[in-house]
Amino acid sequence: MKQKMTASVLSAKELSPDIYEMWLETPLAAHACPGQFVCLYPKDKSTLLPRPISICEINVPGNALRIVYRIAGAGTREFSGYQKGESVSVLGPLGNGYPLEAGTGRKVFLMGGGIGIPPLLELAKELSAEKQIILGYRDENLFLKEDFDNYGKVYTATEDGSAGTRGNVMDAVAENALEADIIYACGPMPMLRAIRRYAVTHGIPAYISLEEHMACGVGACLGCVVKTREVDSHSHVHNARICTDGPVFEAQDVDI
Repeated sequence: MKQKMTASVLSAKELSPDIYEMWLETPLAAHACPGQFVCLYPKDKSTLLPRPISICEINVPGNALRIVYRIAGAGTREFSGYQKGESVSVLGPLGNGYPLEAGTGRKVFLMGGGIGIPPLLELAKELSAEKQIILGYRDENLFLKEDFDNYGKVYTATEDGSAGTRGNVMDAVAENALEADIIYACGPMPMLRAIRRYAVTHGIPAYISLEEHMACGVGACLGCVVKTREVDSHSHVHNARICTDGPVFEAQDVDI
């Protein structure tokens, strides 16, 4: 059940240019699962809305959550200056998360692109499967790669060719002749569309986490919707609210 509470910053640092992490001490960790997110409230009251940020890691014994985010505006720029011991208001955990049971015992692709990489780390830790981890970056700043190395075989792709395969995650799959029974993914929409096409062509399920701008984060404003095959019980049309019905969807259930 989601709650709003004050969390304490345990640590904060820059991982690569404009990419930052924070460990937050909060009892919300006990209720979180891979693929969910939290909303952080800036202290600057001129930034009215909270900022949704995916959960990167969960440490239940330590009552701690790790978030990794990119500076995208005033709110996240404020967060990047936080120091150990500061407090921040947090709402969460939010969203549905990835279905772990679907991949248990199977051959799995974990595919992340850009700031869609962090939410896959806790999934990599908790998923009991043969994991092939394919990560897409802009350049040689391979944030979190060393963390993922602990949980499976990692393949990288970079847009500029500075590390791994030149291109994107699908290029890395092709170059390394990789195969899987199921896909879990998060990243920019062009990447997710390519993964959806691949999954349909190969007849395998793909669970994709949609990145979308959010306002309320709790399903009230209908500001983050995606077209679906089924009629939504809330709005009675063919859409779903990413913040509450997602952010994770079976790829064939959404029109992207």
